[in-house]
Amino acid sequence: MEPPAALKLEARFPREMARIRQSGMMQAASSLIWIGQAALLAGVMNGMMQGAPAVEAVWPAVGIGALALVRAGLDMAASRRGFRAARAIVSQLRQAAADNLPRLSPFDRERPASGHIASVMAEQADTLLPWLTRWHPARLRMAIVPTVIFFAVLSQSWVAALTLLVAAPVIPIFMALIGLRARDASDRQMAELGGMNGFLLDRLRGLDTLRAFGAVNLTARQLRASAERLRRRTMAVLRVAFLSSAVLELFAALGVAMVATYIGLHLLGQMPFGAWGGRLDLASGLFMLLLAPEFFQPLRDFAAAYHDRASGEAALASVAPLLEEPASPILLSSTVPASSATAAPVALSLDRLTFRYPGEGAQDALADFSLDIAPGEKVAVMGASGAGKSTLLALVAGLLRPQGGAILADGLVLDDESIGQIRARTAWLGAKPHFFAGSLQGNLTLGRPDIAPAALASALALASADQAVARRPGGLRSHVGEGGLGLSGGEARRVALARAALSPQAGLILADEPTAHLDRESAAAVTEGLLRLAQGRTLLVATHDPALAARMDRVVRLP
Repeated sequence: MEPPAALKLEARFPREMARIRQSGMMQAASSLIWIGQAALLAGVMNGMMQGAPAVEAVWPAVGIGALALVRAGLDMAASRRGFRAARAIVSQLRQAAADNLPRLSPFDRERPASGHIASVMAEQADTLLPWLTRWHPARLRMAIVPTVIFFAVLSQSWVAALTLLVAAPVIPIFMALIGLRARDASDRQMAELGGMNGFLLDRLRGLDTLRAFGAVNLTARQLRASAERLRRRTMAVLRVAFLSSAVLELFAALGVAMVATYIGLHLLGQMPFGAWGGRLDLASGLFMLLLAPEFFQPLRDFAAAYHDRASGEAALASVAPLLEEPASPILLSSTVPASSATAAPVALSLDRLTFRYPGEGAQDALADFSLDIAPGEKVAVMGASGAGKSTLLALVAGLLRPQGGAILADGLVLDDESIGQIRARTAWLGAKPHFFAGSLQGNLTLGRPDIAPAALASALALASADQAVARRPGGLRSHVGEGGLGLSGGEARRVALARAALSPQAGLILADEPTAHLDRESAAAVTEGLLRLAQGRTLLVATHDPALAARMDRVVRLP
């Protein structure tokens, strides 16, 4: 399975992949130390069988112990080096995905589900670790260790070496055949895992709606069915893993057994051929017999890690879309300018804007739209649902990038160079204000430590939200659930308005349906607060509310 173009690990992480290769070489060197240990051990056993004094075994035993310490040290160093490099790759991939997430505009229809993104970054990315730490080093060991051991055995007996040579290719061949099935099973499991996580998170967010329409039991059955599909996918992966383990153990055992059978029959005189220039002695036979399992061990490790490769490549394919440029990227600035001390109204000029959402057969949401707004002017944009009101505001805010035309704010064309300056002077009131799970004060300040309590009180009073906050147990310290759980629609809009008022440098206010779905009293309170906030600022509001539109300086209608 070829890795996605965006995730060629050798090109993207050359230093880390070099360390993983070094880890594999160190593990190969550790395995080759066994050749020396086997030679010493075979010599000691041969001497004991011939009646040599026990003192002659002291120094070989010391040598075997010293080599064992060196081997353990190499294994430890290789494991640490490989794991750190693999962890660095996974961490950098997660960081790159997190850095790319702001480019996914909330208005992008191809944006992956939040649950799927969380699953990929939190769970599926971790499956890269076994692939990097086990499969890549195992591939190097498989290429080096059996070759060196083959020649070591060949130096003693061509028959034993030929036996190893015949048995060795069987394991990779069968693993390749099983690996095709393992890759498909892992792909299906990863897709099912991401789908189930996305389904669960989305349904939890809409739990109130599900309860209102009596669809909780149906959703629970759908979740149970999704979990059952994931269970079947996981069991299919495990079945393939167990099958591969059984196959590799069988052929490795047969290979060792054939070498042992030949050595035994040769020493008994039943198969006197195969040695170079004579008969094998006990030392040579034991030496080859001790090397035979180590010959197959890298092949077994490689075959056992084949499942890790399938899972890792499936995870890599899941991460790749999070690193790609979105179809309708948001405008982003690489620098964050310092905020102005005072707000100045912004002049807007929209010159023949054209935008079309991606997708086959999609129509223009806006086509050759032009509009000039003077500094301090209050403009309402009205039109039928789907006319492009929200799209227009998203374009002005830089949340979508137009395919044609230009947007100028105080003479600056909105692009990646200027959007940081313009966005610092913009207050955004979305149609569905987002609230994070936490305190009401945290949702107002959004982590800005320089906001004084007096500024908070002033912003709440401006938005007519002070009384609603005072009625809540705990006031500003009261807890708000994700998505504004615990706040009514009117309270959420007023709190969002207060949050916008805490940006005194904002000279442009963009409000998308600020009074939608509110009763008359709440809509009137939000309207008054919005007008107070807009004093001395430019206001562009998309609305269906005729009462709000009547309070504006001008109304622009979209066809």
